[in-house]
Amino acid sequence: MSDGDPANAKTGPAPDAAGRLTRDDAPKISGESNSPDTPEAAPEKSLDDSAAEPEAPAQPDSDAEDEAEKEKLRRRALLGRFWASAKGFWSPRQGDRLAWPLTIGIALLVILAVLAQYGINVWNRKIFDALEKRDSATVLVLAMVFFPLAAASVGVGVASVYGRMSMQRRWRAWLSDHVLDRWLKNGRYYQLNLVSGDHQNPEGRLTEDLRVSTDAPIDFAVGVSTASLSALTFIAVLWTIGGALTVPLGGTEFTIPGFLVIAAVLYAAIASGAMAIVGRSFVAVSEAKNQAEADYRYNLTRVRENGESIALLGGEEEERAGLNRSFIEVLRKWRALCAQHMRTTIVSHGSGIIAPVLPIILCAPKFLDGSMSLGQVMQAASAFTIVQAAFAWLVDNYPRLAEWTAGARRISSLMVSVDALEKAETGQGINRIKRADITDAAIRMKDLVVSLDNGTAVVDDTDVVVKKGERVLVAGASGSGKSTLVRAISGLWPWGGGEIAIQQNARLFLLPQRPYVPTGTLRRAIAYPGAAEDWDLDTIKNALDRVGLGHLKDRVEEEAPWDQTLSGGEKQRLTVARVLLHRPDIIVLDEATAALDPKSQDDLMRLLSEEMEGLTILSVGHRPELEQFHSRKLTLERRDKGGAKLVSDILLVRPPGQPRLIERLLRRTTAKPQRQAA
Repeated sequence: MSDGDPANAKTGPAPDAAGRLTRDDAPKISGESNSPDTPEAAPEKSLDDSAAEPEAPAQPDSDAEDEAEKEKLRRRALLGRFWASAKGFWSPRQGDRLAWPLTIGIALLVILAVLAQYGINVWNRKIFDALEKRDSATVLVLAMVFFPLAAASVGVGVASVYGRMSMQRRWRAWLSDHVLDRWLKNGRYYQLNLVSGDHQNPEGRLTEDLRVSTDAPIDFAVGVSTASLSALTFIAVLWTIGGALTVPLGGTEFTIPGFLVIAAVLYAAIASGAMAIVGRSFVAVSEAKNQAEADYRYNLTRVRENGESIALLGGEEEERAGLNRSFIEVLRKWRALCAQHMRTTIVSHGSGIIAPVLPIILCAPKFLDGSMSLGQVMQAASAFTIVQAAFAWLVDNYPRLAEWTAGARRISSLMVSVDALEKAETGQGINRIKRADITDAAIRMKDLVVSLDNGTAVVDDTDVVVKKGERVLVAGASGSGKSTLVRAISGLWPWGGGEIAIQQNARLFLLPQRPYVPTGTLRRAIAYPGAAEDWDLDTIKNALDRVGLGHLKDRVEEEAPWDQTLSGGEKQRLTVARVLLHRPDIIVLDEATAALDPKSQDDLMRLLSEEMEGLTILSVGHRPELEQFHSRKLTLERRDKGGAKLVSDILLVRPPGQPRLIERLLRRTTAKPQRQAA
């Protein structure tokens, strides 16, 4: 891609090895050092100290309430978008075949788990009653009954874990396939780098956020179902065994029916209300933490992917400064999350201590007056604890609920951006280049306008027909939109107007300036995007020989970091070897020989031009030597207003008895020194 391409100038990203755009606008800060003239150098702050510094206070905003309401509606819409796709897992036609069997099985296991819990609760009452009466025979029988009862409870628990995790695994696999298919289709993963929107760090959204988004709902569904059923069951137990409590007050007696139930509900309301108050900011804090982690992970990935350039330029200190700032933001968000956890721990830990003791204290008067047995007291205490756990389940899991909503919204944001691209592809949007098939030419551009996603024209009003087997060179100054034009022809750049028609059933290959080399063996790198096994070793070695990489023939089965091992010129030779293997009908070269010396460039271009009969070539390049391998030359010229314009279309083919244009120029150039020497 040309350094001054308008696509770069407008959108900022630069192409990576796969021809995609990567963000080069990540925040950086320069490392600062104390000058020798400074009388006293301030002690350097640690990252943790920097994170502890308070964030700058927000400026007052008169429209803060409106913005908050819009944000609330946006978040609600994102959750709705998540469920619109996620519920397809249970669809009869497109869903998973085991979705409903697993759902029904988990529901039955929840019921069995509560029944087992109730059985142990009843056993608890009977054993304490038998101990109180010193009934050894009953104690022995109950002791023998306990082990099968415990085994049944454990078995139900194990089966529940298997069913729950199996469903989580299958739901994640189904939703991942769904999102990945839409993300990878029609080059959308590339186009998302060119448009604005909340879809940064898609790799984090497709991994961690998607995992959380499918794990947590199933845990919540099982937890809420179990808690609800347990609460109903053991509230009935408390009502039955607790009865009414008579309290004398000032010479008058008050009777409280179902006092244990009332106490359990009041206690749960107080504990849950306190937890809701102290944890009300959990969602926002968790989302901010996840975003900070994703940004830090992206910056680290960016350093790794651009390691060679950074190392050659000696930019380690500058990159470290940028990473420090990103990591300080992570630590700051973690501090805020830590404060939230501390507040919720006060409520949850305190509730965990009080809940088992409170029912015993409440039942003590009835036990002391003989109206309640020891077994009933212990059963009530157990039931009270279970009811409290059921009521408090949602409150205890509030932090994870916050994490789930944050993850679901992040994956939904990616879905929404993909939705916009898909909508444009179906013709529902504007500013879209039409695609068509033709049979009488290789490429036809009709009233073509190539623009940015905001409508700014890059290339304007272009009409060109490229015949089958023709070789066309696109030239022009840096920034004239050449690379953007070839991306539009390849289908990677969708924005603009007019029509691009490609030869029907023709296979088109794009060779970028920075070739993509996948991980694995050299054989896989050569065969890409095909499978390594699609060609035998002799064919692959022959292709290496023909492009000047014969010295690598004995290493085709070797796994190595080839992307780092091969030089820029070797990578460009590798892409030509791919062309020889795949035999496409049309190839688009975006300065695909720029890293080669002129002789090597000539050899490869001659190989493509002379040995691949019928091949159509459309290439972008600056070197005049390229003209001898093309039959036409299109020149783009950037205008002050609007996009670049096609200003010339020159035939480079040699008419009968007349040398090529490039040959005449070379003869004229060599003739001048000879005349001067004479």
